[in-house]
Amino acid sequence: MQARKDGVVTLGEQGLDLGFPDGSSGYFNYFWLRDNCPTSFDPVTRERSYDLFAEPEAPVAAEAGLDGDALDVLWRSGHRSRYPLDFLASYRSGKPRPDVAHLPRRAWYADHYKDMPRFSLTELKTDAAKRRDWLEAILVEGVALVTGLPDTPEALEETASLAGHVRPSFFGKVFEVYTHINPTNTAYTSAALELHTDLPSEDFAPGVQYLHCRANSVEGGNSIFVDAVAVAEEFRRDYPEDFALLAETEVPFYCEHDSFDMRARQRVIELDREGEVEGVTISQHIADVFDLPQSVLDRYYPAFFRFGRALRDPKYVMRFRLNAGECICFDNHRVVHGREAYTASSGERHLRGCYTDRGEFRSAYRVLSGGSRFAG
Repeated sequence: MQARKDGVVTLGEQGLDLGFPDGSSGYFNYFWLRDNCPTSFDPVTRERSYDLFAEPEAPVAAEAGLDGDALDVLWRSGHRSRYPLDFLASYRSGKPRPDVAHLPRRAWYADHYKDMPRFSLTELKTDAAKRRDWLEAILVEGVALVTGLPDTPEALEETASLAGHVRPSFFGKVFEVYTHINPTNTAYTSAALELHTDLPSEDFAPGVQYLHCRANSVEGGNSIFVDAVAVAEEFRRDYPEDFALLAETEVPFYCEHDSFDMRARQRVIELDREGEVEGVTISQHIADVFDLPQSVLDRYYPAFFRFGRALRDPKYVMRFRLNAGECICFDNHRVVHGREAYTASSGERHLRGCYTDRGEFRSAYRVLSGGSRFAG
């Protein structure tokens, strides 16, 4: 079949070339066009209702042309489609659809506590704009503080539910951080807790963590937080070969006790689709025996050691006291956290924690930002 021109539209065998009014152009595959006809989506469910696989043959345009600010296509099947030109222009490059929740990360350092975004639980519950700002703060900086939580078991989940459903781990829906008589985790003692991310022994470690401080009258026990984005980006600049090794090599983690035996392999440095540092996965107390060839460990361990030491550099380490009624909310894949040792007999220290998924967190932000395809 020979391609023919119809105004600024050229029909081909598998697709059409479209000349836009501004002089630019784009090519669009027939399958893609028919699959994404505006009538293919149910306006109520917002899901695709058109069944491409039910077509007896490949879709081919019989006629096509510009009609105002839209492309009008008559298919050989008799179906007619009308596509807004701005919709077609947004997809002609083949790049992912713009995402309002994909925000540039802002690195922070040891002096960040005074500038940490703060919100009250009351305003998050009553002010959608404040709730959006809270979500954005965690997307951009990885951490924010919520104040004014009542001393109740429900307060933690009420806070987390503003960003998604509470996501259980193998410890359960929530966990209580205080000194246990028979601890199953170092966090349940009064000992110092080294910098780590939570639960890398799960295939998909929890996304966003919430820690509600219900009591803290002990001597010591300050919280320790580090922005892994700040550390890893500088580590890439100073030690590019070490950085590549940590970003490409999977190592094992485990968490084992009487009733569970969790195991997973993770990369210590996590990169996003653009190759930017998204976060880290690290936990010395539940790292499994590294089972790589010893010749590989000759290179891996020095890089791992150098990066672990970098995380402890005082210029990165933010130390602060979490007070009763406060909830620290942070990206578990980005913010490395720990705790100084405390004297258990000097008072009471009780934190209640839970998680939500990153995907639901970004979803909540898109909804509040009008980022849906169907928004408006």
